[in-house]
Amino acid sequence: MKQAVLYVCHGSRVEKAREEAVSFIKRCQKHVKTDIQEISFLELASPSIEEGFAVCVDKGATHITVVPLLLLTAVHAKKDIPDEVRKCRDIYPDIHVNYGRPIGVHDKMVESVINKIEEATSMDSSTVAVLIGRGSSDPDVRRDLDHIAELVHRRTTLGDVRTCYLTAASPSFIETLEAVRYSDKNVIFIPYLLFTGLLMKGIEKEIRRTNNEHIILGNYLGYDRLVEEAFLDRVNESLWVKGEHNATCND
Repeated sequence: MKQAVLYVCHGSRVEKAREEAVSFIKRCQKHVKTDIQEISFLELASPSIEEGFAVCVDKGATHITVVPLLLLTAVHAKKDIPDEVRKCRDIYPDIHVNYGRPIGVHDKMVESVINKIEEATSMDSSTVAVLIGRGSSDPDVRRDLDHIAELVHRRTTLGDVRTCYLTAASPSFIETLEAVRYSDKNVIFIPYLLFTGLLMKGIEKEIRRTNNEHIILGNYLGYDRLVEEAFLDRVNESLWVKGEHNATCND
């Protein structure tokens, strides 16, 4: 048996975003003990999932664990990536394939959000935090982000923690921003995004337009140590060798 892990990044037209994803995966690879590790992209970058899968097979993999680097469970995790994996299975029917899950609701992600808020503003009962999700028509996205917001609220002194979305879900970011445009209390927006890019540029532009010093834009999540730990947990639960986990996040 020869075990491989095929990491699947979302992909982006923005070079910096692609570089950030690859750099993060390479950091994680140092803590994963397996025979083969390859990086692929769902879209807008190469190698594709099929190309990455083929490299694993060429290197002798008999078992391939496919792990998506996605924050929340939505169409990419439920359909797009599984569809690509099925194509690979059809081409290589003798390869045993296991499919991992996105990071989803995880204590480390809650900690990461709280850290981003603390970096940007004072945390008290008059402050409102708003998590900005990418958005999806899949109700699981809203459910999970609402759950994360609820956990942040429970673990802090914030007056309220809300969610909004850039596309395909409500309330929208623009609607939410308009509702707090004239606030005289701090409202901190945290982009629940892994990477920089066009979405972040749009958020920054809209925040600036409010011309309100009480409306604050915190950093997007990025690929910090807490995100790394959460992601490695997902690798860990997906990667089994002879019944034992084979990935760790210890230094």
